[in-house]
Amino acid sequence: MDKTNLVFSAAPYIREIARGKKGARDLAREDARKLFAAMLQGEVSDLELGGFLIGMRIKGESVVEIAGFLDAVESSFDALPSPETEFSPVVIPSYNGSRQMPNLTPLLACLLAREGVPVLMHGLLSDPGRVTSAEILHLLGVHPVSQHDDAHNFMLRSFEQRQPVFFPIQWLAPRVYRLLEVRRVLGLRNSTHTLVKIMQPFEQPALRLVSYTHPEYLTMLSDYFSTEAPAQRGDVFLMRGTEGETVANAKRAQSVTWFHKNQPTVLVEKQAPVDELPPLPAASDAQTTAHWISDVLANRQPVPEPIAEQVKQCLNVARQLRHQHYE
Repeated sequence: MDKTNLVFSAAPYIREIARGKKGARDLAREDARKLFAAMLQGEVSDLELGGFLIGMRIKGESVVEIAGFLDAVESSFDALPSPETEFSPVVIPSYNGSRQMPNLTPLLACLLAREGVPVLMHGLLSDPGRVTSAEILHLLGVHPVSQHDDAHNFMLRSFEQRQPVFFPIQWLAPRVYRLLEVRRVLGLRNSTHTLVKIMQPFEQPALRLVSYTHPEYLTMLSDYFSTEAPAQRGDVFLMRGTEGETVANAKRAQSVTWFHKNQPTVLVEKQAPVDELPPLPAASDAQTTAHWISDVLANRQPVPEPIAEQVKQCLNVARQLRHQHYE
C-alpha cells in the first residue's frame, strides 16, 4: 500500500462500532459510504482497516450501514451497459462454490442463457477446498473475461451466442477484490463478502439472485431490499444458499422471495423432504459435475425440478423487468 495515500482516519468510526455489545452504535448511511469509499481507495491504514473489519464482524452490519457500503462499492467500478434483448440481465454472484454437494450454479446460468437471457456471473476463479463455478464453466467451454479482453465486446459476443458470462471479481471490481482478499490475512470473512453478493453491476435494471447462509442475514437483507435498496436498480430473488450458492437445491426447493419496487412476494414455498431424490452427479468434483451438466443440456438427463422452477421464475421476471423499463 502506498503510505502517501493514507489520508483518511478510520479511528472515529471504529470507536462507534467497536464499543462492545451494549455500547456499539451503527454508522449513518453517509458515514458508512465515506468510510468504505476510503477503504476501497486504499486511503485507510492496514491497522485501521483490519480493526474496522473485525469490529464490524463482531457487531454485525445494520441495514443502513449495508446501504452506505454498497453505495461506495457500486461507485468504485464502471457499470456495465445492458444489452438490447427481450430480457433484463440476470446477475448471479458465485463466491462460495461447493464442498460436498455438486455445484449446479453453472447449470442454472446455462439454462437461462440458452433462452436468450443475458446472464452475468461474477465471483472467484478458484478457492482452495471448494469447487468454483468458474472451474466448471471452463470445462463446459465457457471461459471467463480476462484482464486482456475488451469486456463489453466479450460480453456482447457471449450473449449473442447464448452463453453466460463469468466476470472474475478482480477484473470487474479490482478495489472490491482487494478488500475480499483481506480474508487471507485475517482469516475471517468481512462485510465485503456480503456486498459482492448483492451488488448490481449494470447501468440499467437487472434481476439479482441473492443468497444468504445464516438466518440473521435473511432478516437484514429482507429489510434492506424492502426499505433502502434503490427500486430503479431492478428486482431481487432472495433465498437460502445451496452451500452458499444462488442455485435452487436440486433435492428440495428453498423458499424464494421476490422484491419488486421494494415489495416482497413469496414466489416459491419451501419444499417438504422427498422420498426419492432426482438424478444428480455421482460426485461433486468439477469434471464429474461438468460432464453431468453437459448431459442435462443435451437432454440426456432431466433438469432437477427445483432448478427448472427457478429458471421459469427468472424468465418471467426478467422479461417483465425489461418491458417495464421501456414503458
